[in-house]
Amino acid sequence: MNGVEIAGPSGSRYDEILTPEALDLIAVLHRELGLRRVDLLAARADRQQELSAGAMLDFLTSTESIRSDTSWQVAPPAPGLVDRRVEITGPTDRKMTINALNSGAKVWLADFEDANTPLWDNMITGQLNLKDALDRKIDFTSEEGKSYRLRPDDELATIVVRPRGWHLPEKHLLIDGERASGSLVDFALYFTHCAGRQLEKGKGPYFYLAKLESHLEARLWNDAFVLAQDALGIPQGTIRATVLIETIPAAFEMQEILYELRDHSAGLNAGRWDYLFSIIKKFRTRGGEFVLPERNDVTMTAPMMRAYTNLLVKTCHARGAHAMGGMAAFIPNRRDPEVTERALAKVREDKTRESTDGFDGSWVAHPDLVPICREVFDSVLGDAPNQLGRQRYDVHVTAAELLDVKATPGAITMAGLRNDISVGLQYLASWLDGTGAVAIFNLMEDAATAEIARSQVWQWLHNDVALADGPVVTKDLAELIITEELAAIQAQLGDAYNETRYEEATALFKEVALADDYVEFLTLPAYERMP
Repeated sequence: MNGVEIAGPSGSRYDEILTPEALDLIAVLHRELGLRRVDLLAARADRQQELSAGAMLDFLTSTESIRSDTSWQVAPPAPGLVDRRVEITGPTDRKMTINALNSGAKVWLADFEDANTPLWDNMITGQLNLKDALDRKIDFTSEEGKSYRLRPDDELATIVVRPRGWHLPEKHLLIDGERASGSLVDFALYFTHCAGRQLEKGKGPYFYLAKLESHLEARLWNDAFVLAQDALGIPQGTIRATVLIETIPAAFEMQEILYELRDHSAGLNAGRWDYLFSIIKKFRTRGGEFVLPERNDVTMTAPMMRAYTNLLVKTCHARGAHAMGGMAAFIPNRRDPEVTERALAKVREDKTRESTDGFDGSWVAHPDLVPICREVFDSVLGDAPNQLGRQRYDVHVTAAELLDVKATPGAITMAGLRNDISVGLQYLASWLDGTGAVAIFNLMEDAATAEIARSQVWQWLHNDVALADGPVVTKDLAELIITEELAAIQAQLGDAYNETRYEEATALFKEVALADDYVEFLTLPAYERMP
């Protein structure tokens, strides 16, 4: 095609995804929206400079008329998205595709973002798996000989695809010599091949939108939806999108984000882990007032997190939109009953709080957690599909409450520093190996939780934070702990330890956690290390 270059290697059945029609849609979106995407990323950098210089976030005066206008509502829930009491998340590999669809969850977040790594093969075979699943031509047999097959269609979860965030490029696909946006590539490939298939099944092309920092970024997505629906001759409003409120700037623009996407909106989600990462990142140089305790001490009951989640429920239900809860990182271990018991108790506590607050459903990261999440929401919802009618008139959240980081209880200890470093090293080794969701210390780690780990190390180091039970965090101390934790990982893994991969992971961790200049996303330098 004119101006479109596939720079990645070819593979089995890639031609079924990289079709002229799909590539043409990517090119149209890139040429129409690419410069605006670049400008919006530059606006993020400008805002960061202002925050680093002492500015504060607040609700926008320029959009007060949108917030005060009580007449507008988002589109009514689309087929397959009315009841969302349990959603399961996970990457789009073949086994996960089958397990997630069969899990008993109402929705599967099919993840091309934080639970995935953007290897070219992952991105294309993931699209193939989604197409095959809709055609009921997917199966999987494990090395142990266990077979996986889809249940009947009426028992399967609704697919909601999460494309990569606006910041991530796709280096294997060039438009007029420029890297395409990973967001638009993931969206366009799925939309081209699966929108019609979903409509034939009585559902539609649905998406989760990640890492947005402003309503203008939501407007860009809405314009992409309008262009794509026109290009394929699909009625406007067919696409539905749930936005993850997972950055601190977006928390101040929830209503505006819903407004921009109102004809295509399916609600908002409280993306807790990236939200914590964003708080650290945006205020990383602002001293002790914005230093969080170690990540395992930060819970959803912290005052700033209560303000954020309560505001999200109030905002969504006032506009007829679903409010979706986030993911507890605790996961069961089928070989360790004690670990499983603790995980189930933590998840039950988490989902009970969310359902009581008015959320319409929530996320789990493992099929074994679907029943407990469903049980908790069943007890609140009964026969109702959601809690959209529950208005939170009691909630009144101020900017100061959203920014009250210093009120978060917890400590910063040597154990917390070691945990951040060990998790960072193990996760990056896995990520570079092609796996984006990893169980580490009985928690499900993905790019968002790894971002917290490395960003905390950076913030503590650059703000001269003293450990509660030890010295001030310095580069020398971090380097020493890296060496010790690598030795512990090697001892634990034994022959499975990949020295070359951990050398790469260590170099990358030092770049994103110890360097003087803060790297905006660890996935950016990590991606450049990938083939």
